[in-house]
Amino acid sequence: MSTINDLKELLAQPRQIFITTHHKPDADALGSSLAMAGYLRKKGHHVTVVTPSDYPSFLEWMPGNSEVVIYESQQNDAQVRDLISRAEVIFCLDFSCLGRINEMGEYIRAARGTKVLIDHHLEPEQFADLDFSNPKAAATAELVFEVIRDLGDQRLIDVGIGECLYAGIMTDTGSFRHPSTSRNVHLIIAELLDAGIDLSSVHRRIYDSHSEMRLRFLGFVLKDKLTVLPEYNTAYIAITQDELRQYQSKTGDTEGLVNFALSIEGVVFAAILIDRGSAVKISFRSVGDFSVNEFARKHFNGGGHHNASGGISYDPLNVTVQRFLDLLPAYQTRLVTAPLAVAPPTA
Repeated sequence: MSTINDLKELLAQPRQIFITTHHKPDADALGSSLAMAGYLRKKGHHVTVVTPSDYPSFLEWMPGNSEVVIYESQQNDAQVRDLISRAEVIFCLDFSCLGRINEMGEYIRAARGTKVLIDHHLEPEQFADLDFSNPKAAATAELVFEVIRDLGDQRLIDVGIGECLYAGIMTDTGSFRHPSTSRNVHLIIAELLDAGIDLSSVHRRIYDSHSEMRLRFLGFVLKDKLTVLPEYNTAYIAITQDELRQYQSKTGDTEGLVNFALSIEGVVFAAILIDRGSAVKISFRSVGDFSVNEFARKHFNGGGHHNASGGISYDPLNVTVQRFLDLLPAYQTRLVTAPLAVAPPTA
């Protein structure tokens, strides 16, 4: 079992450190990574953050963003492989299996550096040398705060690090309304406030910086693409590549759309299926006892949390949608009897 003393010993002297997070990073993924990077640099380590894909522009305000290396297999594969091979410590944040980081997953699996996993998803893959997974945590940013604190370095959490952590916790708790919002979460936010973070500024930069086209896209999706199936207490959205192009969709523009489907009274299961060309990416959300983690793992090669998970399909969008619909009758009893709870945690 991993202990904080194991990590303290590992970091006792300056190291070459590689930090990565999941494909299409959200605020928790990027915030955790940049917060950890900021902390480790203060301790004298040489740190590189590499993301397996781009991420939304509304996260680019985070301190350290300008130094992030975005993996692009055709352009910088050799550079990233070299960084991984030279790393003495590899931090894997906010993902539970190496498949979530695409090609980099196998590079990290074969790497000689000590692998440290900090994550809050269910059923983590056993690839890390040190594992600080806790599926009961609201966000990976919550765990990163605890790691820094338990290493005896909470005093090193400045405004920049604190706001990265706050962004991760705020978004993964749905602005503190989801069941994962524990007493511990509020105590951590109090500590971040003491560090001087500006809560309203972080919220504004993430939620109030959308383009006009993104809002028009949202209107189109809610008017024309939302389907409600009352007999299954289910709602879903399916979006084609042409529709994404029509509204000049950028990374992050579809984030959170599935929650609108879930917000309908009586709906306990919601999905959004998006044709990304190479595959159909799927996000599932639920309330109450219905496990979308189980559903995603069983049928769509995915997983995540009990009430918030993702999946993937390599069939065309129309085939994937039909497969989703064909599965619902088998779950009808569970869906119509599922107790309605408060909104779920986000992935």
